[in-house]
Amino acid sequence: LNCKSYFAKPYHSWERGQNENANGLLRQYFPKTMSLVNVACNEVKIAVNKLNSRPRKCLGFKTPYQVFFERTGIDARQLGVVRL
Repeated sequence: LNCKSYFAKPYHSWERGQNENANGLLRQYFPKTMSLVNVACNEVKIAVNKLNSRPRKCLGFKTPYQVFFERTGIDARQLGVVRL
């Protein structure tokens, strides 16, 4: 790909801001105390769909789905990974 990559140091969560933010959002649906062993794939798909349908300030109050479509022409909701 000929692109630069960056690896955050272990235990330096402030170096992984977007990742930590996404983890926090997912915790709304799957709390830390909850065992993920019994979580069905459909439950994960529903949570992902809700998060990607949520407007974000950093995206000009557009949803991740909208921005992805604008930049690629692909409707991510039609891909197998988010089909409900």
